[in-house]
Amino acid sequence: MTETIKLNVNGVEHSVTAEADTPLIYILRNDLNLMGTRFGCGLGQCGACNVLIDGNNVASCDTPLWAAAGKRTTTIEGLGTPDHLHPLQQAFVDEQAAQCGYCVNGIIISAKALLDRNPEPGEDEIRAALDRNLCRCGTHNRFIRAIQRMVREAKGNVAR
Repeated sequence: MTETIKLNVNGVEHSVTAEADTPLIYILRNDLNLMGTRFGCGLGQCGACNVLIDGNNVASCDTPLWAAAGKRTTTIEGLGTPDHLHPLQQAFVDEQAAQCGYCVNGIIISAKALLDRNPEPGEDEIRAALDRNLCRCGTHNRFIRAIQRMVREAKGNVAR
């Protein structure tokens, strides 16, 4: 049974008509045209589809639409723009922390959730926060360096 559900995505209010148990990723990609959220495994195990819901890192492929209703959802498009990247996105660019790029949006979202909870995480905390994000290219070390770079730059210490 379809119903109209109100979503706040990247600060914009939307009304979507769909079944309440539709996976959020389908609405983000197909209805709202937000293609940065990637479909990976479809089981909530790879992290490619991660978004923030009220600041919590969740897999949008196994989050039903009803679970996002009335909450703030942030996708990679909500962090920055191509002309004004979020500092975390800029750190990933500066560290060349993407190879094929498929997983990186979900990894940035996971890193953002971590940094919102703890603005100065240690390497072990960063690794733990990214543990559920899979990268087939094997660039995890660059992801760690990019996050550490952003932390240094946020503190005003830009030493490389």
